[in-house]
Amino acid sequence: MNESSIENRILYEDNHLLVVNKLPSEIVQGDKTGDEPLSEKIKSYIKVKYNKPGEAFLGVVHRIDRPVSGAVIFARTSKSLSRLNEMLKAGKIHKTYWAVVKTMPPVDNDRLVNYLWRDEAKNKSFIRAETDKQTQFAELTYTVIGKSKDYYLLEVNLITGRHHQIRVQLSHIGCPIRGDLKYGYPRSNQDGSIHLHSRSISFIHPVKQIPIEIIAPPPGDALWNHFAGLFNTSAV
Repeated sequence: MNESSIENRILYEDNHLLVVNKLPSEIVQGDKTGDEPLSEKIKSYIKVKYNKPGEAFLGVVHRIDRPVSGAVIFARTSKSLSRLNEMLKAGKIHKTYWAVVKTMPPVDNDRLVNYLWRDEAKNKSFIRAETDKQTQFAELTYTVIGKSKDYYLLEVNLITGRHHQIRVQLSHIGCPIRGDLKYGYPRSNQDGSIHLHSRSISFIHPVKQIPIEIIAPPPGDALWNHFAGLFNTSAV
């Protein structure tokens, strides 16, 4: 079985939307690298599966960083795209992440509130002590939910969705994510990933009006396998 194929990474699919388990090497949308984005791979999958004559419609609802893995929502119709965009802005799409860190946080669970400033040229966010029109309010909660011999697994609930928010806020409390050189981890991961995973997404279906909860298995490296095993979850 080809675990990297789109068919094997679809977590939810109907006529209105798709949720796909993104690999850490993928970009969600096209960028200056010219690499084929996940969105184009999904369009090709839809075109073949449903024998569509023209280009398949696909709307990108949200993105996660290239080195990050996990659940990403795509809309299959313009109606569902507009509704999902409204839900995202209203905070009605709830996202939970898993993050692996080397250093135990100061407390087992906490609420982090900061103001972030984004440096576009460096593609990096920084925490500022004061607020101004260039900063954005950032809030999340975390809980330590597992540990291995050398690492800790944090479950992070995003309350706002800012550029590199989890990465910069965890680094700020002395807990940079494993492999994240940009935010202070001393070594990169061999495959260029960081140990941050979009673990679950929950929302009310934009058309069917039923609750949807999606859980994405983490990538299949040894460390993720250890933590997935604590929750009897298969890695992909």
